[in-house]
Amino acid sequence: MTSYIKKCPDCASINLIVKEERGEVICRDCGLVIEEKMIDMGQEWREFDSDQAGKRRRTGAPITVTKFDQGLGTSIGTDADIYRLGGKSKDKYMRLQKWQQRISTAIERNLKLALAELKRVSSYLKLPHSVIEDSSEIYRNAVQRGLVRGRSMESVVAGALYAACRRHEVPRTLDELAIASGIDKKEIGRTYRFITRELGIRILPSNPVDYLPRFSSALKLNAETQSKAVEILEQAQEQELTSGRGPTGIAAAALYVAALINNEKRTQREVADVAGVTEVTIRNRYKELIKELGLEEKLKSKVSENKK
Repeated sequence: MTSYIKKCPDCASINLIVKEERGEVICRDCGLVIEEKMIDMGQEWREFDSDQAGKRRRTGAPITVTKFDQGLGTSIGTDADIYRLGGKSKDKYMRLQKWQQRISTAIERNLKLALAELKRVSSYLKLPHSVIEDSSEIYRNAVQRGLVRGRSMESVVAGALYAACRRHEVPRTLDELAIASGIDKKEIGRTYRFITRELGIRILPSNPVDYLPRFSSALKLNAETQSKAVEILEQAQEQELTSGRGPTGIAAAALYVAALINNEKRTQREVADVAGVTEVTIRNRYKELIKELGLEEKLKSKVSENKK
């Protein structure tokens, strides 16, 4: 028995009980039957193994926007059924199967190809299912609004994925999307800005802190160094050092400084390769951080301790 979040209309008590076997909601205090003949949302059959589950279940997979038909399509029989039919029946079966597999509208044809490409790119980038669902919805809306016309399907897919990553705070750079999709990152950026503007998608600026776990894992830095990098970035944000600068560059520079402070030396080249930026960017952001945050003395003391 589970409590029902509702008040009794007679005595205003919240001490209620649900009797699922009778479909009733009853007040424990006054005995009033508040609701009756409730619908049972559970399954009405029992299953004891996977074979019984497959035979007795009469519903398919849930609706999903990651498929062009939202998972509502059906297939006529299986290939094994062909061998049970005669000559004319087999020809009729093949014709029905061929017509059933045909896609009627241009939008559905576009969605079938684009969503397959979206799954390929998202699998390469190891994106979570929530990002895949959201990017599929963004692409579907873009197709229905006619935003794909005049643009390559791959660039719109990459732009939708980047928008979904930004919205779900999953750190992926334009360079990573460019490598995964084979589209120039400038084209992805233009398409991303276009579809977010036309669809009214509000995207907050990227937070450099979101990139730290992935970068520190690739550089094999310990948790103490990562925590120090978070502290450095928080101080930099308070002094507005992160505004107008690329989040990957400032995050990588904060990790580089934190690694030096905690005596985990990593070269600027190593950090730049992981973050996908140049060594010049790391060097410039590093100089800004140690100068504005007053970290020069701390770094000098660490260097002197190591010499001793």
